Amino acid sequence: MTRLFFIAGEPSGDALGAALIAGLKELDPGLEVHGVGGPLMQAEGLESLFPMDELSVMGIAEVLPRYAALMRRIKECAAEVVRLSPDALVTIDSPDFCLRVARRVKAQSPVRTVHYVAPTVWAWRPGRAARMAEAIDQVLALFPFEPPYMEAAGMRCDFVGHPVVAQPRASDQEARAFRDRHGIAADAPLCLVLPGSRAGEVDRLAPVFGTALQTVASQHPGLRVVVPTTAGVAERVAGLTAAWPGAPVLIDPRADGTAAAAAKRAAFAAADLALAASGTVSLELAASETPMVIAYDMNWLSRQIIWRMVRLDTVTLVNIVSETRAVPEFLGEACQPGPIAAALCLLLEDPAYRAPQIEAMRVTMDRLGQGGEAPGRRAARAVLDGLATARRN
Repeated sequence: MTRLFFIAGEPSGDALGAALIAGLKELDPGLEVHGVGGPLMQAEGLESLFPMDELSVMGIAEVLPRYAALMRRIKECAAEVVRLSPDALVTIDSPDFCLRVARRVKAQSPVRTVHYVAPTVWAWRPGRAARMAEAIDQVLALFPFEPPYMEAAGMRCDFVGHPVVAQPRASDQEARAFRDRHGIAADAPLCLVLPGSRAGEVDRLAPVFGTALQTVASQHPGLRVVVPTTAGVAERVAGLTAAWPGAPVLIDPRADGTAAAAAKRAAFAAADLALAASGTVSLELAASETPMVIAYDMNWLSRQIIWRMVRLDTVTLVNIVSETRAVPEFLGEACQPGPIAAALCLLLEDPAYRAPQIEAMRVTMDRLGQGGEAPGRRAARAVLDGLATARRN
């Protein structure tokens, strides 16, 4: 029987953790799980030590007011890992929290440590790999170009594929049904708008996005808008988008998460284009071949510090994986309604502007493992193989 302690700090990590636990249970039916996770991991049998939402904080200015509470949770998690003495501690993304826990654990115990999602050392702060290697034995990478960075720092690293390639997709029939259900004509331009999953980013981006949509709607009077959201910010998003043009349809997971997930898939398939915050959502849009514009801004203090560290000229994952710059992005001071609206209008009006994006999306999905074994199961194999190798050595 394998005993593992998991820590996930946000919804994307919860999804990764749930798929990994499911894969592990297939390969090791006696699996015992402990730790911190959200509803998806809990559905796979994890009893969370405390609510995962407490860890969903991003940005320097946002973290500072909650620093003391986060430090208490770090100490609590580390103490519980040491007490349980699992076969491995599996931390999932959220490196500022998770790696602090791993360091505390390593200082007190020989527990094997696995981190799921390699740090983006290829984009910024390359020294993180060496510091990470002080506390982490194995890394599970989402992108095929990441293992060499981790291995050079002394960690085992397995490319396990990105979970987006295994996510279900809506059929054309489901896309048409979504439009019918919400009174959206078959020929009406439909724009997905995704202003983020954290309160701070929603507060910053929603006003900019709304103003941009006003311009798009003035040039395309039939425009309709769909806003998928997450439970943690659904109420906030509802208030901020109520006055937007396009009679916004809010996909709110609070009442029925399963129905909301199906509606989100259908909306992605039904949409003609999307305006989204930077992040993994660009890969979800790529999977459905929905042309997009990416826009993002941070708190002023975070922006001044973080943008200076970025080593790439793009942060959009489709651009990075496909090695193109097909997806337009408006970041930091460039996150302004006028240019964003102009790019959205081009996507609606010019097939030649959309075509490079579609090709870049297809390349991206192929490179991320589309058509192969599910990433959760590949990750599970890598974790168990790492344990077996460590025992032999």
